[in-house]
Amino acid sequence: MTTVATRSTRIHLLLWIAQALLALLFAGAGLTKVITPIGDLAQSLPYTAELPEWLVRFIGISEVAGALGLILPALARTQPGLTPLAGLGLCTVMVLATFFHLFRAEFSAMPITLVLGAVAAFVAWGRWAKAPISPRRT
Repeated sequence: MTTVATRSTRIHLLLWIAQALLALLFAGAGLTKVITPIGDLAQSLPYTAELPEWLVRFIGISEVAGALGLILPALARTQPGLTPLAGLGLCTVMVLATFFHLFRAEFSAMPITLVLGAVAAFVAWGRWAKAPISPRRT
């Protein structure tokens, strides 16, 4: 028989795992878009050659900021309400990426963007409604 406390612990653990995995993935993808010269980046991500460089860098910065937002406010318990907003922001990035790849007929990329978007939405919902993190008392 599971108790409310056990279910609460499970959802917190599941959310932390999702947050950590998303943060690693988005930090890696974002840093690659931020620091890699655009010519080199186009070899591994061909669509980047067709986009303005500022847009590629902006997407990268957004991904890194989202990754940090998933972890730091919740971990420090300082402004933990930013964590669900980071999840929502990354979900938005993935929705836009899904449409981008759809319009380019790059259907193989869509399952990845849909899954990452769904996990980001799960984190946003979980940290907003199901298992929010309380701010540190001062």
